Amino acid sequence: MAPAGRTTCAVVGGGPAGVVLGLLLARAGVEVTVLEKHADFHRDFRGDTVHPSTLQLLDDLGLFARFDALPQTRLERVELAEGSGVVAADLSRLGGLVPGLRHPYIALVPQWDLLTLLADAAREEPSFTLRTSTEVVGLLTGPALETAAGQRVTGVRWRATDGSGQGGELEADLVVACDGRWSTARRAAELEPRELDVPFDVWWLRLPLADDAPEAQLLPVLRPGAAAVVIPRRTAQGRYLQVAWLGPKGGDAALRARGLDSFRRDVAELLPQHAATALSPDVIRSFDDVPVLDVRLSRLPLWHREGLLCIGDAAHAMSPVGGVGINLAVQDAVAAARLLAAPLRERRVRRSHLAAVQRRRTPPAVVTQALQQQAHRRVLGPVLAGHLAGPPALVTAALRRAPWLSVVPAYVVGVGVRPERAPRWARRSPSPLSR
Repeated sequence: MAPAGRTTCAVVGGGPAGVVLGLLLARAGVEVTVLEKHADFHRDFRGDTVHPSTLQLLDDLGLFARFDALPQTRLERVELAEGSGVVAADLSRLGGLVPGLRHPYIALVPQWDLLTLLADAAREEPSFTLRTSTEVVGLLTGPALETAAGQRVTGVRWRATDGSGQGGELEADLVVACDGRWSTARRAAELEPRELDVPFDVWWLRLPLADDAPEAQLLPVLRPGAAAVVIPRRTAQGRYLQVAWLGPKGGDAALRARGLDSFRRDVAELLPQHAATALSPDVIRSFDDVPVLDVRLSRLPLWHREGLLCIGDAAHAMSPVGGVGINLAVQDAVAAARLLAAPLRERRVRRSHLAAVQRRRTPPAVVTQALQQQAHRRVLGPVLAGHLAGPPALVTAALRRAPWLSVVPAYVVGVGVRPERAPRWARRSPSPLSR
């Protein structure tokens, strides 16, 4: 076992919440160590939507020029359903509604590119450390400081995932769990989330596009008993469609039992314009090309215990509806950095500081999850059960009569219920692309 190390703040998980929190705290002069179990950020089918509020954050941090140079697809409008001609969310309207919002669109960028950019910027700060291939397997505890009895979290236990067999301990004044909906740190702290009902899971697949194919749009495609969201993607390697295939909750075994040919035919039937690609055995070669996301909608009643705070999916797992999970996780990180930077610098973090983060970030999580539940109950659940062929007629009629209503979902998705701005001490002038 390696000798025990020490840091001021140990961040568990190198996703959007963890890396943004690490960057902001480092710019505040806090010694921070981010521990990521993978060797790099390159995992496919993560959430890849970068929303206007996150683009504004990148601008505030002086990183937008670097981000803008990445291969990406920009979306200003989302149709209500395929062929409807009705705009469900018009982000271009946000420019005149939100003061200072300079990028009223959603950018589709591979998450590994975004995380690499943020991590590179954080490494420019002397108090930042990123430890990859380092999996947190437990928590260190010691006597509570604020109560006469009980335990406080004093750090983490880790093991290397690079095959070296190394392991060790890292002591910290504060541990922040940013390790997702299956959080190891949260489980070790015996914090149990409340699970909310979800009627579907998501299967991800990729359909290649020819270089000369027409520009695709982000579209929900709904039929009685079937649903998918088609997401246009552009990377340095070319263009493709990322398809989120929706099916009944817990239906993975049944889908695989029906066989790969049956699944290909289902995709071809739902997306007839891409039928030839979907039916090709060279595109969907096996079910390994169709990973399943066990969709969860949950929230911790208590996000913290002494010495530990949960944020992002570790505190509130979001449905993929609206693609807002990354947005909320990033805003959690910004709020946490603003409220905790000074106590961490002074090494006086108390439960009251952690409770302040939860108080600030619980309302947006609750409201967003309530809206997602309405979408589940009124649209996706009935569609997958075969009772509904598309969006409710009243919604379609309202958006046809008053197109300006499309700014409401655009605001909820693109900006969020309680947007957070970068603290002044974290802001920088635009940085050169070469850095």
